[in-house]
Amino acid sequence: MENAHLRLGLLEYVRLTEKASTRIRLRVDRYVGEDRQAHLLSVFGNDSDVGAITAAIHEKATFSITFPNGAEKEVSFGEHASCYKGAATLPGRKQPVRHLIAVSQHLHANGSAGQTILLRYEREEAWATLAKFLGLPADPRWAEHILRIIESKRKVEEIDGIGCGPVQISATTEEVLEWVSEGLRTGSLSFPEQAGPIIWPHYALNRVLQAW
Repeated sequence: MENAHLRLGLLEYVRLTEKASTRIRLRVDRYVGEDRQAHLLSVFGNDSDVGAITAAIHEKATFSITFPNGAEKEVSFGEHASCYKGAATLPGRKQPVRHLIAVSQHLHANGSAGQTILLRYEREEAWATLAKFLGLPADPRWAEHILRIIESKRKVEEIDGIGCGPVQISATTEEVLEWVSEGLRTGSLSFPEQAGPIIWPHYALNRVLQAW
């Protein structure tokens, strides 16, 4: 990808002890967060640095995130974050690059507290995600109507992101069901003409990430 390095962020972690100080810096290709709360982090580096960051996340440490535009923010994952590690072999490099993905407890329970985080905002994708996470009886054709209501109520909020354009939608199951019921009563929405399963479009993760 041309100029991909310009779209990367920087994670910096400093640990001070009585005997020494440690400073670790890793490149960030994906990040999602709200203010000081980190929700998703994807970084890569050598084995020791990735291991140290993994331990620091479990210790609820605070990190400094530098965004591609130069803005900086202090963030933390808080309680019960999950870490997933892997490795990638690159041409011309003897040792594999270590990769870490960290996910907050809040993101693991995405949608359950009436707040749903998306990597990007498109109405059809947003509606499919809300229907799944909120357990809604829904039809793909209802996307435009319901999301217009959500937008008019200013329930879509842009949040911090690197390598994606994340938003948070604040809507509970009860609220959305009320909007669906009203739409069916007024004729703005309709049930399928034939009984049978609802076929939803397939949205691949790589399609979402490639847009960035």
